[in-house]
Amino acid sequence: MKMSSGHEHEHEHEALAPFAVRHYSVTEIAELWGLAPNTVRRIFEREPEVIALGRTISARGKHRRVTLRIPEPVAKRVWTRLQIQASAHG
Repeated sequence: MKMSSGHEHEHEHEALAPFAVRHYSVTEIAELWGLAPNTVRRIFEREPEVIALGRTISARGKHRRVTLRIPEPVAKRVWTRLQIQASAHG
């Protein structure tokens, strides 16, 4: 009989973790924070753990936007960082 260390369930939980976390759209964050969507996009486009769907391509001068999904912990982290920066400058 094989003994279970219990670690199998930990890995299973890690694999399901993204589904347990709320993911915000750029528009939702923009509305919550009172910012323009383009500003939110610039803030989050290179932020680790943000999900980017699609790719930006230029065809005949047109750009296709990447759809961003921002996990709640990332939004909280960035909000905190922005608050610290704002208090340091003012």
